[in-house]
Amino acid sequence: MPSRILVLGDFHMPERAKQIPQIIWDFVSKQKFDSILCTGDLTSESMLIQLKHLGPVKAVRGNMDYLDLPDHQIITIDDVRIGMTHGHVVYPRGNLKQLFSIARKMKVDVLITGHTHSEFCKKIENIVILNPGSCTGAWGGGNYSGVPSFIMLEIMEEKRLRIELYQLIGEKLKETSYVY
Repeated sequence: MPSRILVLGDFHMPERAKQIPQIIWDFVSKQKFDSILCTGDLTSESMLIQLKHLGPVKAVRGNMDYLDLPDHQIITIDDVRIGMTHGHVVYPRGNLKQLFSIARKMKVDVLITGHTHSEFCKKIENIVILNPGSCTGAWGGGNYSGVPSFIMLEIMEEKRLRIELYQLIGEKLKETSYVY
């Protein structure tokens, strides 16, 4: 059975956003996840506690966090090595060349990053780089989308990945899927 992982971050609650949009919370609350991976900028311990209702949480510290979280993590799920970093050490924000270099140094199959508040899914050589964007759509400086977003990741047989990137457009969730 594939492992199901929820990837999200950049909440900035309560300073820049009051809550996760109800449509997103209702959708993810009805799912079953083996892991919740958070890219940081929770900005409050209450957000971390809220995420734990969805499943076991692994999180990294964002540049706006004052929580006792690691700067980066490497976890292995179903033989897939996943690296996590907030991404605020990358300049300009979201620079793929630098993120790829970080992933190679971490020796991971997948790098999960945040900070840009803009969602993306890229494969460079044999490494998949995922950014779930901002789950709340909070302002993030730079060229951010302002669209609330998150990722659901499935690890299938033979380390194949199914990535579902969701964006809240108006009152509907728009899904874009990738398989690697």
